Parts: sequence; structure tokens; C-alpha cells
Amino acid sequence: MKINVEQFYTKYGPMVLRRCRSLLKNEEQALDAMQEVFVKVLQKAEVLDDRAPSSLLYTIATNICLNELRKNQGRFVNDGNEILETIAGWDDHAELVLTGHFLDQLFGEEKATTKTMAVLHYVDGYTLKETANVMEMSVSGVRKRLRGLKERGLALKEE
Repeated sequence: MKINVEQFYTKYGPMVLRRCRSLLKNEEQALDAMQEVFVKVLQKAEVLDDRAPSSLLYTIATNICLNELRKNQGRFVNDGNEILETIAGWDDHAELVLTGHFLDQLFGEEKATTKTMAVLHYVDGYTLKETANVMEMSVSGVRKRLRGLKERGLALKEE
């Protein structure tokens, strides 16, 4: 079913803007990134799945903001968020490849929403309840998926 971008913008625009603000720490960049999110949705409206719109938009916003941080590497102010700086400015290409391979294995058989859940909970520091609200799932469903992901990650790490 084709996505109604205007309806998405009205309903989820504030959530997307909050996400962009929290990652970019710059109002102008956040507004630009939010616009880019909805432009991407508009461009792909025919093929995108509208069953989990908040997860879809949250993931797109995160990716756009991380790309913006990479593009502006060295030009943004250190706000103490070392995780974002590490992701945005990783220079050790061998370690990046190994980490990318590990993450590909870890998330390869997982649902796309599991990756979003992991970022929300482990990177952004959302509680299980907050993560469940964003993902439009139950807390127990989020807990179960994250527990399974953690177990798979530990098993992969031992290999």
C-alpha cells in the first residue's frame, strides 16, 4: 500500500525532529535532516511498508543524521557523546570491517526492527518501556527480542 507522506509528516514529524535534534545538536541541521527523511519517504512511497511507520521513520532519521555527522566529521562540537563520535568518525578501517562483519552476522537473520530496538535501548539509552512505545510493541516483546539478540551476540563473540 502506498504511504501517505502528508499523514506521516503530520503524525510523526515531531518524533523525527526530536531524533534529529538529539543526534545533531544543531537546530538548523536537525530541520534539514527531518526534511530529508520525508523527501526519502516521498521518493520511496510506492515500495515502503507502512506497517511500522514510527520504526521506519526513526531508522531513516538515524541513518541520515549519522551520515550528516560523518560528512561534518571534525566540524561538530564535542558534546560528550563518544558513541556517536566513534560511529561518525571511525578511522581504523580494519576494525571497522571486522565490526561490520560481526554486526552483519548478528543482525543478518534478525528482523529490521530489532536493529532499531538495539539502537534505541543500548545506544540512545531508552528504557524498555520507551523502546516499546516507539516500536509499538509490548515491553515483554522488546525484552524477549533484545535478550535473544544479546545471547546471539555473546555466542558469536565466543566463536
